[in-house]
Amino acid sequence: MKTPAALRLALEAARRDCGELGNHAVDEYLAQRLTRRDLLRYAGVMGLSGIALAAGGLAVPRSARAQTGAPTNATIRVAHLTPAGAVDPLTVTDAAGLALIAQTGEFLINDEADPPRLTPALALSWAPNAKGDVWTFKLRRNVKFHDGRPLTAKDVAATFDRLADPASGSAALSVLKGVLSKGGSRVVDDYTVAFHLDAPNGNFPYYVSSDNYNAVILPADFNGSYEKSFIGTGPFKLEKYQPKVGASFVRNPDYWGEKALLARVQFSFYADQQAQILALQGRQADVMGDFTVQGGAGLLNHPEFVVQGVKSSAHRQIHMRCDTGPFKDKRVRQALAFALDREAMVKGLFKGRAVLGNDSPFAPVFPSTDTSVAQRRLDVAHARQLLAQAGYPNGLDVTLTTEKFMEIPDLAIVVQNAAKAVGIRITLRIETQQLYYGAGTFGRSDWLDAPLGITDYGHRGVPNVFLNAPLTSNGPWNAAHFKSPQYDGLVAQFVGAIDVGSQRRIAGQIETLLLDETPMAIPYFFDQLIAMRKNVTGVRFTAISQLYFDRATLT
Repeated sequence: MKTPAALRLALEAARRDCGELGNHAVDEYLAQRLTRRDLLRYAGVMGLSGIALAAGGLAVPRSARAQTGAPTNATIRVAHLTPAGAVDPLTVTDAAGLALIAQTGEFLINDEADPPRLTPALALSWAPNAKGDVWTFKLRRNVKFHDGRPLTAKDVAATFDRLADPASGSAALSVLKGVLSKGGSRVVDDYTVAFHLDAPNGNFPYYVSSDNYNAVILPADFNGSYEKSFIGTGPFKLEKYQPKVGASFVRNPDYWGEKALLARVQFSFYADQQAQILALQGRQADVMGDFTVQGGAGLLNHPEFVVQGVKSSAHRQIHMRCDTGPFKDKRVRQALAFALDREAMVKGLFKGRAVLGNDSPFAPVFPSTDTSVAQRRLDVAHARQLLAQAGYPNGLDVTLTTEKFMEIPDLAIVVQNAAKAVGIRITLRIETQQLYYGAGTFGRSDWLDAPLGITDYGHRGVPNVFLNAPLTSNGPWNAAHFKSPQYDGLVAQFVGAIDVGSQRRIAGQIETLLLDETPMAIPYFFDQLIAMRKNVTGVRFTAISQLYFDRATLT
């Protein structure tokens, strides 16, 4: 497709201030090797605001957008899942907890959902050095915490030192380990922070964005009593929090950006999705997050409700142990993968609100994904042939262990039936999440030691964590017990690559290797959904369950 003349002129004008990396991205776009969407996302990662504005004028901070109305006295009621434990940015891992934190907390950068891109938040700009192992961020001035204290670089450095400290109990260590160590966040001046990384990283801005939901900026002297104050810099501040009951947040009159349109957001906690849906239907709530098609199909076409979605990289990993048992032979692993009808899964489990997976963590939503790699599809005859070649002409028996969560039990049955057609006889063991992730039947925890399992993986803005934690030889989430020096080397190259062209080239090699080795099958990537009454407008949400109500209104 030919580049419009006006856009070409705008990009040429932006070249003056975008450096070597920016000019390379513009060249790739003009040569049609990058889409406009990819260019916009790359410009966000590199902090190239000139290119972002030229490519669409979309890199505007969330809170700096034109106000769509005057502040009101309205309250939006949210039917929300009960947080799994104490709500604290340092330790939060559940969707319910992080959505609450998003009401008052802010990040250096926002990972926007539609279209996917990074935009300034508490940081106004960011840029890497030539090697990509030092990233420097310029902070927004005149930002205050809810207690009136000003935000400075000391607060930012202390926040990330806390997150990167192995002794802190930080849930962000799974993201930051090997990327940013304690002491690597350094104050340059009151409004400048330099992150000195453990190794070059071309996607580092995502690690300090809302995509890393633990990375809410807190005061330097934060002492851990978060539920008492929900201290932050955001457009709402805490009114009341009652564990297992609910929470309310009110407009922050001293917010640095446009003031929230709503006076209040009221969260009521529920045990499960059915209870949330009943609250919506009974007019006790206006919005519910983390809506799933399973059990909620009745709302999809209901005249009183709207279901909205954003594309995501959230998926399920069907991992197979590569070090022992029948799955030690990659032909057996390939056979199971060829037995899966991915199109039927997308249609049946998600009513089309998902896209096909190709047995690697590279989701279509990532600009770095090499979409030219051929899609693996159902092939029963080939699967049977592979099993026979591996020494199982009469099939084999195996137990699949998984968790009771969202559509996973249904997926397990689908996999069981598909495998049966090629000669793999599966016995299902479906456990509570507590047992699956705790000390289970197989030793450390069932998800890490079962011969065959299905595990849930939530959205990430870039594939780095998906590539490292579950698949590298020493990855902490390597349930497949997969070890490949070639793979480890390619991932190191991918993480260190600065430009998206290099990332995509390496991604193609990783995707091809994983299709051959098949340590896991990834059949789909599903959309993140929310449901609301039709009189609600302006609610924004991300693929990792964050909900934003500062621009929301009731009509």
